[in-house]
Amino acid sequence: MPLRIGFDMDGVLADFGQAFHEVETGLFGRVSADEPAREEEVQETKARRSEDAGLSEGSGRKPEGTRLEADESEKIPAVIEDARVAKIPAGETRRRRDLVWRNIQSTPNFWLTLKPIDADAVRRIHEMMLRHRWEVFFITQRPKTDGDTVQRQTQRWLVEQGFDLPSVLVLTGSRGAAAGALRLDYHVDDNAQNCMDVISDSRAKPILIVPDADEVSVKSARKMGVGTARSIAECLDILEQATRAHTHPALLQRLASLVGWR
Repeated sequence: MPLRIGFDMDGVLADFGQAFHEVETGLFGRVSADEPAREEEVQETKARRSEDAGLSEGSGRKPEGTRLEADESEKIPAVIEDARVAKIPAGETRRRRDLVWRNIQSTPNFWLTLKPIDADAVRRIHEMMLRHRWEVFFITQRPKTDGDTVQRQTQRWLVEQGFDLPSVLVLTGSRGAAAGALRLDYHVDDNAQNCMDVISDSRAKPILIVPDADEVSVKSARKMGVGTARSIAECLDILEQATRAHTHPALLQRLASLVGWR
């Protein structure tokens, strides 16, 4: 039986962080030259998933009490590279963040403009899909923009990157529930909460991409039974090994111990 594998889009395949930052810079210019501080602010923004991002249709803000979808808030880089260094009030930071989102949502086919994180990754997934007879799903919770639907934009982007006939699912609910409904064997994501949802609500084994040698995140993920990889390239190496070992329980168990799965 072919393996069924899900891939998150932003932060795994598409570089939404850079695109968001370019919109931010175009609107406000660079606030701080301290580029390393930006990653700390990115992680803080991800942690405030219930506070940040997204604009509801018409109002310019999501209604109070609405739980933000994971990919909208989890993938948002800082509007201010480091608001604490720049000493910008929190209210102003939020206002600017909303303005960046408004600009994104009014840009026709914004999701087609994103650059790949790894120029070879999508083409490699396609080759591995054909060779191993995988069933592949690309999963996202991107908010809509002007132009084509999110699904259509994402499909076109994937085709441009070298994957014909991509299956794209645009979700509004739990990543774990989707993994369960799709009967995934593996799911690749860059958000730890999504990976935990996958463990809780499905039988899929998640792989969390943790770049920049973040040992704390790696240890925390593995403690919870979430596999980790440093990049999408390393993740695909793991999936290659998992595919070959799938009918050999001893080999699969050895790989699980190396990756971090329980």
